Amino acid sequence: MGAATKSERTIRPSRATAASESFRARTSFQSSELSRSSADVFAAAADHPVKVTRRDGESLVLMSESANAARVSLLELAAQLVAVSTSMEGTLADRMSDRFPWMLALSPDDRAACAEKVLAAARASFATNQPHLAIAELTSWRETATALAAGLGREPVEWLDASESVQRP
Repeated sequence: MGAATKSERTIRPSRATAASESFRARTSFQSSELSRSSADVFAAAADHPVKVTRRDGESLVLMSESANAARVSLLELAAQLVAVSTSMEGTLADRMSDRFPWMLALSPDDRAACAEKVLAAARASFATNQPHLAIAELTSWRETATALAAGLGREPVEWLDASESVQRP
């Protein structure tokens, strides 16, 4: 076997790898495939939720625990946002501060911005079925409030105007 042939062989994916990649991209499997090719079905489910169809019953959905936790978190956030949005007392920021007390560490303007951004991110999450959008936005604001409550941001920031060159290690 020549050197060119050998290097081509190492670069080209094997048929097994290509088949595994096609399994990973699929979103639906028959229950018999779960028995025959469980590793491929599990690999796909680790990447995204997959439907397992059965002849004798309702289809099932297989997903990672983290994907399920994200869905649960989004539903919990949705329940709180529905409660906040149906109340008519006070501003949206005030109502959200009642549900999310950490928002009280933010300035009034930041509370209003937080309320609008979290609500917009939640709407986008529901529209796209991407729970991480709302969870990331909520977490970002909560971490900002935590940092402010810890006293970070009270001191003026000293910006360095002159850059200093550093030798490469």
